[in-house]
Amino acid sequence: MQKVSVITVCFNSVATIRDAIESVLGQDYPNIEYIIVDGGSSDGTMDIVHEYAGRIAKVVSEPDDGIYDAMNKGIRSASGDIIGMLNSDDVYSDVKVISDIVEQFNVSRVDSVYADLSIVDRVNLDKTVRFCSSKDFSVSRVRWGWMVPHPTFFVRKRCYDEFGLYKLDYRVSADFEMVARLLWKEKVTFSRLPRCIVKMRNGGISTTGFWWRIHQNLEIVRACKENGIYTNIFLVMLKVPMKLLEYLKA
Repeated sequence: MQKVSVITVCFNSVATIRDAIESVLGQDYPNIEYIIVDGGSSDGTMDIVHEYAGRIAKVVSEPDDGIYDAMNKGIRSASGDIIGMLNSDDVYSDVKVISDIVEQFNVSRVDSVYADLSIVDRVNLDKTVRFCSSKDFSVSRVRWGWMVPHPTFFVRKRCYDEFGLYKLDYRVSADFEMVARLLWKEKVTFSRLPRCIVKMRNGGISTTGFWWRIHQNLEIVRACKENGIYTNIFLVMLKVPMKLLEYLKA
């Protein structure tokens, strides 16, 4: 049976970390290695983490150089065959998520799997603000700034070992650069699990702020160029109308 490592990165996440932990520990798949990487929280986050000490495989709590540095720490410490990331304010949609992900790997015989995601109200997790379907994703759309929903993206550990970790010179789009590198440049095989597997609370670093969005799009253009993908800021901005349609469909 394949081992799945799930990594949760957190910093001062006392309000949401319990939900994330319980959504992982409540999975029905029996071979999960759960890793929490904390950036040195001071708000009681680690008090909650320690309540689950006997059920969490590895806990790291120390200052880091941002979310992607923390993700890299988790990947380095992971021993699973497959690795996924779950943010500290996100939850898995139901108890069969990891089982279904592993089944998709097995049936499709690929090195990465992704699925759909719902952005939800921060308090009422059953209230969808925006549904992010991955149905129309294709590698050719990367040049327009499209990527798979990162919390739904599971990758075989050997891909990280061979092709590298998250680049720390990206402030908000190292996840996009990783997807571009793996799926476009390195031709890592992939498959879609056609259902929603993650509920993401609205208001994270990649979902708010005009200037964050501008910076994100500039990083996307740079990531494309670094991985041999022709694009420009105008092509990347074409995805904005599509995002508005997602809000209207929610």
